[in-house]
Amino acid sequence: MPTATHCPYCALQCGMTVTPTPVGLEIGARDFPTNRGGLCQKGWTSADLLTSGARLTTPLARDRRDQPLRPVTWDDALDRVAEAIRATQSAHGLDAVGVFGGGGLTNEKAYTLGKFARVALRTSAIDYNGRFCMSSAAAAGTRAFGVDRGLPFPLPDLAQADTILLVGSNPAETMPPFTRWIGDQHAAGGSLIVVDPRHTPTARRAALHLQVTPGTDLALANGLLHLVIAGGHIDEEYVRERTTGFAAAAEVSAAYWPERVERITGVPVADQRAAVELLVRARRAMVLTARGAEQHSKGVDTVSALINLALALGLPGRRGSGYGCLTGQGNGQGGREHGQKADQLPGYRRLDDPAARRHVARIWGVDPASLPGPGRSAYEMLSTLGEPDGVRALLVMGSNVSVSVPSSRRVHDGLSRLDFLAVTDLVLSETAAGADVVLPVAQWAEESGTMTNLEGRVLLRQQALAPPQGVRTDLDVLAGLAKRLDAPGSWPTEPVVVFDELRRASAGGPADYAGITYERIAAEDGVFWPCPAETHPGTPRMFLDRFATPDGRARFVPVEHRPVAEDIDAEYPIYLTTGRVLQHYQSGAQTRRIAPLAEAAPEPLVELHPDLAELCAVDEGDRVRVISRRGTAEGLVRITEMIRADTIFMPFHWGGRGSVNLVTNAALDPISRMPEFKVCAVRLERIG
Repeated sequence: MPTATHCPYCALQCGMTVTPTPVGLEIGARDFPTNRGGLCQKGWTSADLLTSGARLTTPLARDRRDQPLRPVTWDDALDRVAEAIRATQSAHGLDAVGVFGGGGLTNEKAYTLGKFARVALRTSAIDYNGRFCMSSAAAAGTRAFGVDRGLPFPLPDLAQADTILLVGSNPAETMPPFTRWIGDQHAAGGSLIVVDPRHTPTARRAALHLQVTPGTDLALANGLLHLVIAGGHIDEEYVRERTTGFAAAAEVSAAYWPERVERITGVPVADQRAAVELLVRARRAMVLTARGAEQHSKGVDTVSALINLALALGLPGRRGSGYGCLTGQGNGQGGREHGQKADQLPGYRRLDDPAARRHVARIWGVDPASLPGPGRSAYEMLSTLGEPDGVRALLVMGSNVSVSVPSSRRVHDGLSRLDFLAVTDLVLSETAAGADVVLPVAQWAEESGTMTNLEGRVLLRQQALAPPQGVRTDLDVLAGLAKRLDAPGSWPTEPVVVFDELRRASAGGPADYAGITYERIAAEDGVFWPCPAETHPGTPRMFLDRFATPDGRARFVPVEHRPVAEDIDAEYPIYLTTGRVLQHYQSGAQTRRIAPLAEAAPEPLVELHPDLAELCAVDEGDRVRVISRRGTAEGLVRITEMIRADTIFMPFHWGGRGSVNLVTNAALDPISRMPEFKVCAVRLERIG
């Protein structure tokens, strides 16, 4: 019988079915509200890895770093991890043991991982790869609206918008079923404006493409606000009744006249005016951001500038209008709500809030004073690996840090200096290959659990088949380690039991799941948080009456453009920007092991404009080095007129010589601690 579940990849969390058959697993598409019967190539092939020979089915360990991994029993593997934790903390202190999680973990796993770090390990050294995904938009949304939920409205609202301004996103390749909503919007007479240095498949659908210089989105946003104000298009009643701080933001925007913005961004004045005309004549409009705007050392301020534009037009909190962020990872929303982030407790509570500490400690059965304080952010923690005052032993769950971090040579070196590294994974990823212990864990169709998609809709993944013999769940792993470490409290391994505890821990917090149950999720096609009681209908649309700030008003935040952390110069004269391709996902640890996807995109391509190709003396198909001040990556040339002549694009799904994150810049946003993945200075060299 088919089991109703959800795709294991992006934050759209498309509804699908999994059916075991005599010849393997059959994937079907469900008519679910997010995807309406559609799947992308990744979704259709998602079951291939579950039965792949690349699966790990027994724990692996090595006795010394110069010896290979070999099979061991589960008891031996867990004993080794527990002994290493005890020895490290005894010699170097509690914070010498670190935990690194992932935005693809279920809510139950993310919750338990945060609890494990703070109760079993009592370490502040925990963060996760979602820091590299959503942190800038989350910080900007919180300071404007008082709470962060990627889309504070359901996806069908997109189809009702007369104009959508989409900044730094290419959903035609990163989440193809999402574009059905854009298609509906277009069919109803709506217009799409895309801001992107590349003329992507998404930009080709747009009525207007603003092809910005990488790293200048903030200046463009301030310039659009300038034109809205100058043209007398402010929604004055909305600004007066529902916001605060407009005057300061308006004063800053006065310095961003169109000609200056054109010099900074490369976007012609006529196109700036055309964008504003599409926005102001719309009865309903939306401003949407994604990683292209956010993965910068000024990502928070960039998103704030775009929120300022949305507020000036009176969009947030109106049906069919608003500001939203397109979350990337499968549980990028839920993963940042329940405690695996360095400064956070379940329910999107702050770790430094005494009331929050008391509430969660009561659920966990521990003294609030025993909970550690906030720790370092993801890259800052990883930068301390192997250092005397840093992390000396690390547990990685749901992440491939060897490939996914910027300026990754430094992290590679840190991983090699660790006293101990343990990794849970389904395959021998680049990170797992260097571990002292590798624990094989179950995957999406082999266990149940909840995910929270980009709308804030809590979904239920249902188990369709048993894990392979010898494979355990992440919850089993954490419970086994907690027992060996004599951790206080209970450590359930049944997802529904963990979720009930999560509900209690989140109750009263910004992300309140108290009224959400597995039964409701299945019956209602998901439930939107906040949902404080089982009689509460959930909250598909936020901010209709008030914002989640103390006074109920949204906040304008005055922000100034500043240059990229590393601009081009004579030695490194080309901008590099990075992103995803249709066939692969994140670090590629899974998709590179699925034959149809690997055959379609076997290695990274370096996209560049014909003029730049001529200047660099390279031809289509040449192998080239992309060189920055930090390292070198290799790929094959693809010549296209769809990119700016001063910019190259390279995807980030590969390790080894093809790893673009050997090149990228780790300059951090001062608020979100997001690295500047999206722009750095490079040069290009032909190989051979």
